[in-house]
Amino acid sequence: MTKRVVLIGHPVAHSLSGAMQQAAFDDQGIDATYELWDRPPIALPDAVEELRTDDFLGANVTIPHKERLVPLVDRLTEEAHATGAVNTITKEGKRLVGHNTDVPGFRVALDKLVGKQKMPRTAVVLGAGGGARAVVFGLITEGFQRVIVFNRHLHRAEGLVKHFGRSASHMELRAMPWHESIIESELAKAKVVVNATSIGLTDDSSPIPGELIPPELLVLDLIYQKTRFLREAEAAGAAVLDGELMLLHQGAAAFTLWTGKPAPLQLMQQKLHEAREGGLRSAEGEPAGDDPGAQAVAASSGDPSGDSNGSGGDAAEGEPTGAATPD
Repeated sequence: MTKRVVLIGHPVAHSLSGAMQQAAFDDQGIDATYELWDRPPIALPDAVEELRTDDFLGANVTIPHKERLVPLVDRLTEEAHATGAVNTITKEGKRLVGHNTDVPGFRVALDKLVGKQKMPRTAVVLGAGGGARAVVFGLITEGFQRVIVFNRHLHRAEGLVKHFGRSASHMELRAMPWHESIIESELAKAKVVVNATSIGLTDDSSPIPGELIPPELLVLDLIYQKTRFLREAEAAGAAVLDGELMLLHQGAAAFTLWTGKPAPLQLMQQKLHEAREGGLRSAEGEPAGDDPGAQAVAASSGDPSGDSNGSGGDAAEGEPTGAATPD
């Protein structure tokens, strides 16, 4: 019987994850289809219950449902529990297990960005949604000692910091108001900056002016394209990386969880490139804000409060577009 894997989000009009995962299923001889389910929050509990039937192998989850999924599954893995966000669901019989593969995806991207130099210990994170949670947890577990979180709506950043209070007790994790002067001051002290907002996803805007970016900075944008933020950071002399590697590896981790097989990484990356060249910009794991409507407004208006990445869902996963978390 053909099994089904679904991406649950709202909206899920386009999906880079679909092209990537279906190609992987076919390549590995797995009789499964990858489908997009556009489900508003009110319909989420019923959608999750449907996954308990024998038809389903599992699911990805993207905005705005990553945090809403937490109480709807039967068990959370360590990373899903630690982040308070779920972007992948597997099954144990009829029981549902929530995972967060954005975290290992982020670690791969961070390692690539840092390269052969020693892992830094200070970072700035822009955004406070599902993608930002995966990023902050990844930084905590990589041994960072000072992480500053900025979000246009300060209470969301403060909520994120409070969530990680216990696991970050050994370090300085703080939320700060979104003011350019404060951001500039903190960037001067940091070695890594991660954009986990949706700014730059649908237009050529940037979360912060390029002149604020120090030349020695390591810059990661969870949006999987060469955003204005990355272009200006590169022009300033910073090392930069977009969200494609995180998207690829969070998807590969999900594939292995569903199938028990190693993911065909090269093929999946090829399909990602083909989908991007075909005009698709969304991805499943996108890190997003409180709701897709707000995120769309944030992306178009320059409001940095929305999350962008995606990893686990599609752009908005992550979908609404372009970030790397199959938010």
